[in-house]
Parts: sequence; C-alpha cells; structure tokens
Amino acid sequence: MKSFFKIVLANLTAIFILIAGLFVFFIGFIILSSISGSPDVKSNSVLTLDLKTKIIDSPSEDQEDFFNFNNDQKAVLLYDILQAISKAKTDDKIKGISLEMDQISAGMTQLDDIRSALQDFKKSGKFLYAYGNTVSQGAYYLGSVADQYYLNPAGLIELKGLSTEVTFFKNFAEKYGIGIQVIRHGKFKAAVEPFLRDEISPENKEQLSTLLNDIWSKTSGKISVSRKIPLQQLNTITDSLYSYLPNLSLQYKLADQLIQKSEYDNIIRKKLNIDKDKKLNKISFAKYSESLSSDDDGGKIAVLYASGTIYNGKGYDGIYADTFIKEIKKLQKDDNVKAVVFRINSPGGSANASDEILFELQQLKRKKPVIVSFGDYAASGGYYIAMGADKIFSEPNTLTGSIGVFGVIPYFKELAEKNGIRSDVVSTNANSNMISAINGLSPRTLNIMTRGVESTYQRFVHFVTQNRKKSFEEIDAIGGGRVWSGVRAKQIGLVDELGSLQDAINFAARSAHLKTYNVASYPSKVSRFEQMFSSETEEDFSTKLIKSKIGKENFKIYQHITDPDTKSAVVMESPFSIKIN
Repeated sequence: MKSFFKIVLANLTAIFILIAGLFVFFIGFIILSSISGSPDVKSNSVLTLDLKTKIIDSPSEDQEDFFNFNNDQKAVLLYDILQAISKAKTDDKIKGISLEMDQISAGMTQLDDIRSALQDFKKSGKFLYAYGNTVSQGAYYLGSVADQYYLNPAGLIELKGLSTEVTFFKNFAEKYGIGIQVIRHGKFKAAVEPFLRDEISPENKEQLSTLLNDIWSKTSGKISVSRKIPLQQLNTITDSLYSYLPNLSLQYKLADQLIQKSEYDNIIRKKLNIDKDKKLNKISFAKYSESLSSDDDGGKIAVLYASGTIYNGKGYDGIYADTFIKEIKKLQKDDNVKAVVFRINSPGGSANASDEILFELQQLKRKKPVIVSFGDYAASGGYYIAMGADKIFSEPNTLTGSIGVFGVIPYFKELAEKNGIRSDVVSTNANSNMISAINGLSPRTLNIMTRGVESTYQRFVHFVTQNRKKSFEEIDAIGGGRVWSGVRAKQIGLVDELGSLQDAINFAARSAHLKTYNVASYPSKVSRFEQMFSSETEEDFSTKLIKSKIGKENFKIYQHITDPDTKSAVVMESPFSIKIN
C-alpha cells in the first residue's frame, strides 16, 4: 500500500512541477513582452528589408505557425511598412534603404504598394540599393525599383512570367469509384471544374489568360521603366530565361554589377562615408516601425482587416463571422472612431457567414462612413461583404469579383461496391438521409440544394445591384463566377476607384471631415497564449496541430471533407491563388 501512495505522490509532484514550469514560462513571456520598449534609431542608419521580414496584410495573418516557436521571421503590417518608408524620407537618421531579399513573403498588391512607396522615397535624394543571390520573381519586381541592383556572381534571377496549372480529378474519381455531385451557378465558376471535366473549359481558359496578362502587363511594364529595358526586349529576356545566368543578367541590364555581399556592404559604407572596418547601422522595417508614433489629436480612423477564408463561428486564423461581428459592433459604439476603412483580402468562403457580416456592415454604415479597400483578393464572399461600402478602392492587380455560388458533395458508392461495402437505410421521412457518404444526395435533396444555390446567387446579385447601381442583367453578364483584375473591375463598374489602402484612408478622412487623425487597426493581434487559453476559438489543439503540419491550403481540403458544417454548405469562394513567385 505504501508503494502505491509513493507512486501517486510522485506523479502528483511531477504534474505540479510541470504546471508550475508552464506558469513561470507564461508569466516570463508576458513580462518580456511588456518591457520591450521602442528601439532607438541611430544616426547614419540604413533601413533594411531582408528575409527576416514577413509582410502581412492584417494582424490576423500573424497567427499561422501556432506550434513553431523557432520562427525568426518578424511579421510587419503592410500599412506600417508604407508608413516607415514615408517617415524615412524626412528622417535625418535614415540615409538610405537597402533591399536584401532573395524571396519575399508578400502578395501582389502588397508588392505594388511597397514599390510605389519606394519610388516616392527616391524623390528624397537618399539612396535606394538592392542586392540578391537566388532572387525570386516577386523579390526582383520589388528590387528593380532601386537606383542600383547588385547580384551575386554565382546568383540568378527567376524572371519567367506568370502561369497557372489546373489539375483535373474527374478521371481519377471515376477510376476509383468516387462520385462527386456539383451544384453551381455561373459558367465561370471554375472551382468545381476539376471534378466535372478532364480539360480546361474555354471560359476558364479565357478568364485565366485575361487575368494573367493583365497582371503581367503591369508588372513587366514597371520593371521595363525602372531598368530602362524596352518592354519587347524584356519579354524576350523573360522568354529566353536569360536571367538564370548571371553574366546574361548583367549583359541585358537586369543587374548593374556582379559582386559579393561584403563588397555590397562596402559600397554602402562608402556612401555613408564610414571606414570599411566599421559596423553598418542597419535597422529592420519591423524595428523602425516600432519606433514611430502618432501624435495627431484628431479623430480616429479604424482600419478593419478581413483577411483569409470566411467561416461561421468563432476563431482567429481567417474571418470567423461571430468573432468578426463583435469587432464591427465595437466600432459602431465607439464615438472616437469617425470612419472605418474595411480592408478586404479574402477569396470568400461560407455564404451564410458572408451574409451575416454584410448585414452588420450595413448597420455600421448608417452611423459612420465605411470605405472599402481591396488587397490581393476580393472574390466571391470577399466581394459580397464589400457591398456594405460607401466607396470601393481596388488595387490594379486585385483578384476581383467571382460573383457566383457552388456546392461540392463527394460520395463513394462505386468504391464501396468494389470493396464489398453496402448500406441499408432506415428512416422516418422521405429525405431523413439527405446526404449519404455512400449514396450521395437524395433526389429531393439535390433539387432543394440546387434551388438554394440559385437563391443565394440571386441574393448575391441583388446586393451588388444595390451597391453598384446597376441592373440584375448588367451584373449577371459580368458575374457568373468570373474573376477580374482590379483594372478590369474598374472598367466594368465593380469598383469605384483604383487606389491603395492609404488612398482609402485619405478618402475616409475627407468623408468624416477630419484634418488630423489617428489610424488604429482592428482586430488587434492575438498572442499565441491568448489563442491557447481563449474561449473565443472553437479549434482544439489537435486541429491546430493538423493545420500546422499539413499547411493552411491542404487543411482547407481536409476540412471540407471532414467537417459536417462545410461538407454540405453553400460556398462563395474563388478557386484562384496567384502570386508573383
């Protein structure tokens, strides 16, 4: 008996020590977070953008690697990056900007905004240099704005143009006896095409070609102007992959010199008039942003960020209707907030959740100006929730529109039969077994869900007609699930203006008659520990672990198959994800 109590006592002691250790770690983390003050900016400093900087569109995007405590990347809001560049123009302590990244974690519209800000920075007369080793296309697009571009002698630039590859599963599903029932509205709603066809449709090929060419035309045009390379020649260089050979990059003026990184640092030292053996005062965008403060005494403009897929319920990593609506109501009641800029960067998601969010934004609009700014994506549900706006600003390369609705229901009848599996159903009513993993949808269910998709599409178009002041026929003609670039969206009336987040903020200030104002971000960033212990999220630890291991995109597929709330849901979501890699 004594040995039994000893074992129990030993286990209790171990548990107590573990809990105490976690408690001490938790308190230590809070203390360290609270005592970190604003960094001091030294004189003769160089503002530096490097691989350790992760550019995010909203605070919620800083929640991705929940179980990764070793990630040394520092996430910085796009708005803070732009403010830092603007401030650096007139900051006597900042003598220039150095771009030192081979890859860059940023979306298309973020790269556009940063590049424009850097172009404006050059008017200050301060230097803007760039250096690369193995440089991605996105990193080169940004770096090409520099006064001088330096490349490692053994380096390369991945200048290749844009493409997309569509994978089809129809024959695979048929081969293995997997049935897929699809309900959609819109011939351009290509999210479901891989399950219906074994080759790309003419409609989908047309929209993808138009979209990619719109984006590449803008991208290549800016590189051409910055590097003083005729556009036709730049496309020849790109088609020939000359940039993959450093001597050809130099020959065709993609780079100004082939030098080692230490030689590049010495060029900057010479520019700053300091000795070769002295340390460069480099400050990251993350640290420089932390040193900036706003002293404006006017009203407050809230930037409400909606980034990621739209879901029902509560959560942080994405746009969760219940959590998001709380933020909207908070802004509605806050008298210090004079206007709201609703920043959307979403491919869509749940139709029901999108509808809930739109309703609350319409209520907010009755009390104060609501100006929408589009980021990389404002498609399907992401476009739907924008219909509560007084005015819509889109970036030229924003993936916009995709006004369409669909539902996908997989079932495994043939696969089950091949493996000797069958089922019998006992029910009380004609359609009690609406959705079966083996038999799919009952005929009546298919009919009702088809009507539901059509009804949702009608409701979608109704709100678009109200906001855009167009007829149903006009919106239906440019809807049907088709995706447009921001430039095209402006031409056909889906948005009001082409402009950046700052342009939207400036317009919001004018709408609220503010001469001076502060800008505040909502929702605020949520720490790992707040996520861990908060009741606001419905995700358990196993879900977070799976998402961390398989990645966000793969997790969405897993969730669609396994989650009963998403398997049978009507969805407003774009199938496209385009990046300048």
